[in-house]
Amino acid sequence: MTVTSPPAGPAGTTGRSPLAGQAARAAALLTTASQICLACHVRPDGDALGSMLAVAHALRQRPGPAPAVVASFGDRPFTVPRILRFLPGIDLLTPPDDYPERPEVMVTFDAASPDRLGQLAASAARAGELIVLDHHASNTGFGSVRVVDPAAAATAVLAADLIGRLGAPLTADIAVCLYAGLATDTGSFRYAATTAAVHRLAATLLEAGVDAESVALELWDRAPFSYLGLLSAALRRAVLEPEQAAGHGLVWTAIDRSDLARCGLALEAAEPVIDAVRKVDEADVAVVLKEDDTGHWLVSVRSKGQVDVGRACAALGGGGHPRAAGFTSAASLADTMAALRRQLATGPGDGAGEGRTARAR
Repeated sequence: MTVTSPPAGPAGTTGRSPLAGQAARAAALLTTASQICLACHVRPDGDALGSMLAVAHALRQRPGPAPAVVASFGDRPFTVPRILRFLPGIDLLTPPDDYPERPEVMVTFDAASPDRLGQLAASAARAGELIVLDHHASNTGFGSVRVVDPAAAATAVLAADLIGRLGAPLTADIAVCLYAGLATDTGSFRYAATTAAVHRLAATLLEAGVDAESVALELWDRAPFSYLGLLSAALRRAVLEPEQAAGHGLVWTAIDRSDLARCGLALEAAEPVIDAVRKVDEADVAVVLKEDDTGHWLVSVRSKGQVDVGRACAALGGGGHPRAAGFTSAASLADTMAALRRQLATGPGDGAGEGRTARAR
């Protein structure tokens, strides 16, 4: 079985569109290259790591001589997030210190800008060909081959199309990796981007051997007991500001280094907190700020649809989607929230320059 490509249209890469031409060129490069280096964004989520590992599996099975394939992400220390360690192919990852400096062909996954590659950004700048697979509207336009579709529900949709073009069989390992990416970025198939085509792709992956219940358990339904203490601390200090975000309401909370240390948890453990905070009826926008080891704030922002949080975060040096975005701030907690409030209150083109104290997340 080969992966079924998405249908032609805004979120598909088939047909004769410019996007289809870029996808075809990417497949041609990957079919002939002897060395292929894959990279996803730092602090990878299920879409970034799942898409990359799916393509890594497919390249090892492509017809003809198998290329040398290297896959990594540019974090230091190099640690796979706990909830993603179930993905097939984790053992195939290479630490960024061992990543080639000048790849023949390099492919990036789910990274809207080169700085999101972290330690691997330098390799991307030197690559002979740089193929970019991404679905962020905030993508900066880097790369020599750009398979970028903001209408795609996940980068996994674009990865599935690419795997189909490579003629690789859809093994259970590939299917699990793609399904994890698809489920992650559709919020377990709850968000607006979950189209009929997305469900058809999900059905294809299930038929290839995905155990949806097991994937859901790993992604959303597991946590150490100490996470309850972290969640409790975050919810106790949550603040509701109904007048903010142009009157649509803002709810926010923060998790600092002392919270994580007290609970004995790594920073990644704070990621699910946003899912609890965003449920508040009185606020369209939800924000969780997480302090990293350097004292910077990693800011996750979500919207129910009334406010374009992607635009707000892009103005602050980050980016993302209209309903899910983020940025990293070197400013204080108070200053970071003040800057974000200003952006959430303005329309496109207002508040320029706020991003001077922030860097892309």
